[in-house]
Amino acid sequence: MAAEGGVSEIWSRLLMLMLREGQFHMARAFVTGATGFIGGNLVRMLIDEGHEVRTLVRPESDRRNIDNLPVEVVTGDLSDQAPLAEQIAGSDVVFHLAAHYSLWAKDRPEIYRTNVTGTENLLAAAKRAAIPRIVYTSSVAAIGVPEPGMLANEDTRSSLEELVSDYKKSKYLAEQAALSAAREGLDVVIVNPSTPIGRYDIKPTPTGEIIVRFLEGRMPAYVHTGLNLIDVEDVARGHIMAWQKGRTGERYILGNRNLTLKELLDLLSAITGRPAPRIAIPHFVPLAIAFIDEKILARYFGKKPDISLFSVQMSVMAMYYDSSKAVRELGLPQSPVERALEKAVDWFMSRK
Repeated sequence: MAAEGGVSEIWSRLLMLMLREGQFHMARAFVTGATGFIGGNLVRMLIDEGHEVRTLVRPESDRRNIDNLPVEVVTGDLSDQAPLAEQIAGSDVVFHLAAHYSLWAKDRPEIYRTNVTGTENLLAAAKRAAIPRIVYTSSVAAIGVPEPGMLANEDTRSSLEELVSDYKKSKYLAEQAALSAAREGLDVVIVNPSTPIGRYDIKPTPTGEIIVRFLEGRMPAYVHTGLNLIDVEDVARGHIMAWQKGRTGERYILGNRNLTLKELLDLLSAITGRPAPRIAIPHFVPLAIAFIDEKILARYFGKKPDISLFSVQMSVMAMYYDSSKAVRELGLPQSPVERALEKAVDWFMSRK
């Protein structure tokens, strides 16, 4: 059995070398988080390029993003290393995108259980199954927010205490687990998407929610903040390039264009012909609304807050990032943000 395992590992690493050199085009990919926004786009891209795709899906997950796709669905979760090792065995690459995104303090236990413990379990399972390469999907949330007037990059280091929200803290801790696994010999590459936009935003994401609110005329005002936008298809491509070209133990920011929220709304106005809000409100207004929403309505009446305190606190600082390392080393595409917004608008409108 040991000899068979050795042969399997040698073959897997040979396959990885051929993929990087462009000499082999079909591989077996295992994807967690395939039902999500980035995951759904990644799975479609892998299929289009001829790869076999196996996905891990929780029993209660909304599967619309992978319905009717030629993928093998494995029902399970990230709670136990042993079944995970069996489920991912034989894969040439594991893309770990699954995460619990929430800025609501009530979701704290699930956030850490999924994002931190789940990632630790998957990394241990990958080591046990001798997976040749793992691409871990972190977030720019784990990098932190740059100083005013600066762009954060892969060398930016924030402490755990500096990060706002349990979600950001959980992604930081999970990324530390991935870096530790890489130092111990596991072939892990980390990608840090910024703010993706485009098709298949089922939930939607917070930025997708901004687009939906704009389309429905529910954005009478805005706050002064900024973010880094990128076409979600470029993010999916960045994952594949990280698998094929990324350096072990390195992290790569998958981003594109830094925009203020006002500039984003003006682009949406140009695309749709609908008026953009002209009134900027101070941050204390949404902060007060979020306090009432989360501390009173949510706590005493069970209403999930429309605005969380963490989200308002995060919006105080512009979240601008430099993705030149991923462009240079991976070949990360930089498709026009305007086109990505058009695709997002068309997709949301088609679902009405």
